[in-house]
Amino acid sequence: MSALEKVSDVRCFEGRQLRYKHTSASLDCDMHFSIYLPPQAEQGSVPLLYWLSGLTCTDENFVTKAGAQQAAAEHGIAIVAPDTSPRGEGVPDDPDGAYDFGLGAGFYVNATEAPWSQHYRMYDYIVDELPTLIAEYFPVDVARSGIFGHSMGGHGALTIALKNPEKYRSVSAFAPICAPSECPWGEKALGRYLGEDRASWRAHDAVALLEEGARLAPLKVDQGSADGFLEEQLKTERLIETLNKLGDKADVRYREGYDHSYFFIATFIAEHIAFHAGHL
Repeated sequence: MSALEKVSDVRCFEGRQLRYKHTSASLDCDMHFSIYLPPQAEQGSVPLLYWLSGLTCTDENFVTKAGAQQAAAEHGIAIVAPDTSPRGEGVPDDPDGAYDFGLGAGFYVNATEAPWSQHYRMYDYIVDELPTLIAEYFPVDVARSGIFGHSMGGHGALTIALKNPEKYRSVSAFAPICAPSECPWGEKALGRYLGEDRASWRAHDAVALLEEGARLAPLKVDQGSADGFLEEQLKTERLIETLNKLGDKADVRYREGYDHSYFFIATFIAEHIAFHAGHL
């Protein structure tokens, strides 16, 4: 088991906002993650939410911008926020220095193509390594887990929940990349991480997984109507069309006038945490 090095510990809504560093076997590098422990964790195990962030983010964006701690404290839920990619010397980045691939853009898949395959194994890190680590060191009940995220992280939350229904009781997303096989961000990332065979991409595409029979835990999705990435990158209508064909009554709604930013997330984060609390 990897040893944890505490980086910070801050009192927040009578709970504790913590940040740790550890050596990841999955990613072959040192990683940071943040965890909020609500005050109820001082009395015993609490349910757990995993938050997956979007392109360019680290574990700290959600912690400092989403305003999630108050709702997490009220409902007695811990929230783990991992980084979005492997980091450090020797970890390859986009050769062109672009923001949508490489560092900060792991896309929550296990890369199979060199040179990415040595480090870019975010799927294994989120699904297996990190939960084992959290269960070892913190007063959480991993049997009562949910997962949510934003943009690239919304894609990660949806696809990971679809592929692991036994692990997550609920899933939600803000402005998720719903059909990465059909958008420029996804085509670039999946093509480089997984190779040119587009059939292999479908295992990491929420719409494709639903079309092939995978089913989600209770789902909530919010999408801003003024999001500049909506039409080209996010493909929310593809998710809605697919759910409607399946007769799924998931809560997918447009929020009038909201964009892709953390102002949007902060506005509705309490609703999402309450949604998860109802299932955890």
